[in-house]
Amino acid sequence: MNRRVLVTGGAGFIGSHTADALLADGWAVEIIDDLSSGKQANLPAAAKFHRLDVRSPEAAALVREGNFDAITHFAAQMDVRRSVADPMFDADVNVRGTLNLLEAARSLEKRPRFVFASTGGAVYGDHTRPPNKETTLKEPDSPYAVSKLAAENYLAFYGRIHGMEGVALRFANVYGPRQDPHGEAGVVAIFCNRLLAGQPLLVFGDGTQTRDYVHVSDVVNAVKRALTIELTGVARIDLRAFNIGTGVPTSVLDLASGLKRAANVDTPLQFAPHRPGEQLESYVDIDKAKRELSWSPQVRLDDGLRNTFEWFAARANHAPAVS
Repeated sequence: MNRRVLVTGGAGFIGSHTADALLADGWAVEIIDDLSSGKQANLPAAAKFHRLDVRSPEAAALVREGNFDAITHFAAQMDVRRSVADPMFDADVNVRGTLNLLEAARSLEKRPRFVFASTGGAVYGDHTRPPNKETTLKEPDSPYAVSKLAAENYLAFYGRIHGMEGVALRFANVYGPRQDPHGEAGVVAIFCNRLLAGQPLLVFGDGTQTRDYVHVSDVVNAVKRALTIELTGVARIDLRAFNIGTGVPTSVLDLASGLKRAANVDTPLQFAPHRPGEQLESYVDIDKAKRELSWSPQVRLDDGLRNTFEWFAARANHAPAVS
């Protein structure tokens, strides 16, 4: 009998790639997504789709009745600016939504492994000296990051008190095909669209601020490893958390140059004032993931940017004409 997995947010960027990969590996995949930001076109035909909100009683019932071996939880409110404007909504989705699934799983005799998509770009805040290790002091600077860290703490609690198997993956700045411009690495999607439209690339500040850009295919491989590794020791928040990135800082200026090479154009840059609250330097230490997940990133940044731009270009070329 196939192993069964529930992918929340499976119509979204990372969730849909994960669903595709798990189907290819022989998993029976079911997906929860309310399509508030995910896209129907991203849904793999072989997966069973449930249009549900992760906060709903129906989502909890699906967890209780679905006989799942694992849950990969990507569904989230992921817009940092919206979290600042409406922190109650952010917490409702990211904390209460996660708790709804955890409580449903706790009620089962056979409890599914729970792999949680956290953030390595935001939970550490801007008060550290990167690269940040999993044990680095965490002082998140947005309600979004606070809610992700709170959900990690709940996941660890359910592991210690209820014996649930949980893994938190702290993703750096994920990019690739199907990317939405609103996530942490949304600048890649935004730049691709502007390049295709022949528009200048808008850079906030002087462009020297850095991020850790990791390709979605590498992230999916980390999720697959997290589903199968043996979990040992006490379920403390940092013990079962893993940074998933490249360990390499890339400036916005270098990112723009890489995408211009991928597009084979010399589009000019347009500079705007630095955005208050934006981190100036962010990248993660991935030694623990290499050691304990037997995982490391395989996609070079130039190759990943080329792959991403080509996907956006192909989609633009097949877009219907506007009359």
